[in-house]
Amino acid sequence: MRRYNTVIFDLDGTLLNTLEDLTDAVNYALEKHGFSTHSLKDVRKFLGNGVKRLMELAIPGGLESSAFEETFEDFKVYYSEHCHEKTRPYDDIIELLTQLKEQGVKMAIVSNKMDSAVKELQKVYFSDLIPVAIGESADVRKKPAPDAVLEAVKQLDSKVEECLYVGDSEVDIATAKNAGMICISCLWGFRDEACLKENGATYIIDEPLNVLKLL
Repeated sequence: MRRYNTVIFDLDGTLLNTLEDLTDAVNYALEKHGFSTHSLKDVRKFLGNGVKRLMELAIPGGLESSAFEETFEDFKVYYSEHCHEKTRPYDDIIELLTQLKEQGVKMAIVSNKMDSAVKELQKVYFSDLIPVAIGESADVRKKPAPDAVLEAVKQLDSKVEECLYVGDSEVDIATAKNAGMICISCLWGFRDEACLKENGATYIIDEPLNVLKLL
């Protein structure tokens, strides 16, 4: 019997390259309020802890800025309307998910992105492959708290000990640990190998199909 029959995936930097659409949304909101914009490299470093933290790092003065709430709201509205214009699955992701589904592996997405955007992206790219998608909301603590991951396990009718977690950041490593799961860290996302190792990564892969070997 297969030891692991469930895989929980992070979204940004793991399944989808969302960097350009996120950067466009950040810069739209910043420009609207008279702030300087950021490069793709800047925004890449800001990602991983949810969109509020993203904008806190992007806006001069962060949460202390008098324009923070309005700028953050403009970001959310713009991103909700433009979240899949330049976004694409990473190479071999669809092949990986297809093979997992054919093998009877259960799958879910858990992200610190807004829940509405997570569900929209799941519908656009993975509706036939991944049935459960959970994002940040007022009802559940964001990662690295394990709440959303454990909710996904519940919705899939799985057990924690049967699950692997796949993500690209230090937040994902901590999330998997807090949920009692093994984390597979991927190198095609938003963090490099040095960062992942510094944050305790034990399984690091450079190609999506390598997930199959760890099942």
